[in-house]
Amino acid sequence: MMEGSSTKPTICWQIGDYDPRDPLTQEALAEAGRLVRGGGLVAFPTETVYGLGADARNSAAVRRIFEAKGRPSDNPLIVHVANREGAAAVARTDDPAVSALMEAFWPGPLTLVLPAREGAVAPEVTAGLPTVAVRVPDHPVALALIRSAGCPIAAPSANRSGRPSPTNAAHVREDLDGRIGGIVDGGPTGVGVESTVVEPIPGGVRILRPGGVTAEQLAAVAGRVELDPALQKEGPEDAAAAERFAPRSPGMKYTHYAPQGRLAIVEAKDGDPRQAAEYIRRELEAARARGEKTGILTVAEHAPWYEASADVVSVAGTLADPSSVARGLFAALRRFDEEGATFMLAESFPEHGIGQAVMNRLTKAAGGTRLRV
Repeated sequence: MMEGSSTKPTICWQIGDYDPRDPLTQEALAEAGRLVRGGGLVAFPTETVYGLGADARNSAAVRRIFEAKGRPSDNPLIVHVANREGAAAVARTDDPAVSALMEAFWPGPLTLVLPAREGAVAPEVTAGLPTVAVRVPDHPVALALIRSAGCPIAAPSANRSGRPSPTNAAHVREDLDGRIGGIVDGGPTGVGVESTVVEPIPGGVRILRPGGVTAEQLAAVAGRVELDPALQKEGPEDAAAAERFAPRSPGMKYTHYAPQGRLAIVEAKDGDPRQAAEYIRRELEAARARGEKTGILTVAEHAPWYEASADVVSVAGTLADPSSVARGLFAALRRFDEEGATFMLAESFPEHGIGQAVMNRLTKAAGGTRLRV
């Protein structure tokens, strides 16, 4: 048994539709809060994905997160708080530009990387950096748990490191059952990809990780929006280089969110999806002839194109609703493992709006392999 792991079966509290007047819900969240306050690990829903929470002030508890996930300790964690006052207790938030961002996007899927207040969180949370990543989640169960615990909660996604992030409690149990104290099951998450992480720069913000708040939405409030140079690298060589650098934000390591088989993204040079589909079908049929179990990640409108060529047709959402692709992406990637796929291709998606976050996660899942045909 590894140090700090649970010695008891993981508890699961079924919350479902949150009702603060329900005594069973109150009792469940009180028990989960006591577990966090006592140094334990509790997975809980946010509006983005499920998080794995621990008292952000408790070094031993935070180290248990890294142990349970198998996560590198140079990767900083996001601190979840219930309101702006909670954020001000762990970070310097007095910049008017920061206040404008908090006013516009909190509660919600925006994480701000701010100067940390000395001693406010365990050093393991910041990975030794002078900054801390902080946000207020827009989910009633998450906010109730934070208030019940009475402490800031450090919480990366509640999955084994490198695996697709969990968007329901079953995903959490699949990865972490027996390794953590409890799971608060509040049903499926809404956004489906993690929060956008930004750091303030003069006259605007720099995006360190695209997510639930789009660049266009940020520009309307912050003015200038830059992409961190690390986000503009996409080849396998860049993936190898990215694994060696110390990230300033969660999600900056390159290979992440990955299924167990080989995955590549296919993009049509001229933007015609039928051209990409023709190449995909040929590659899938060739892989099947080699004895591979094949898979395609696509959208509902294109799924019929691949039914004869792929063993697993995994649909992330619809072209008509890009947010549905974000909601369904991680479950679609997990399905490949459930079905035992060994060779997988994915269609590409337009890289604007929420599509920027989708392609960021998909590119990491593919280890940077993007084929232009």
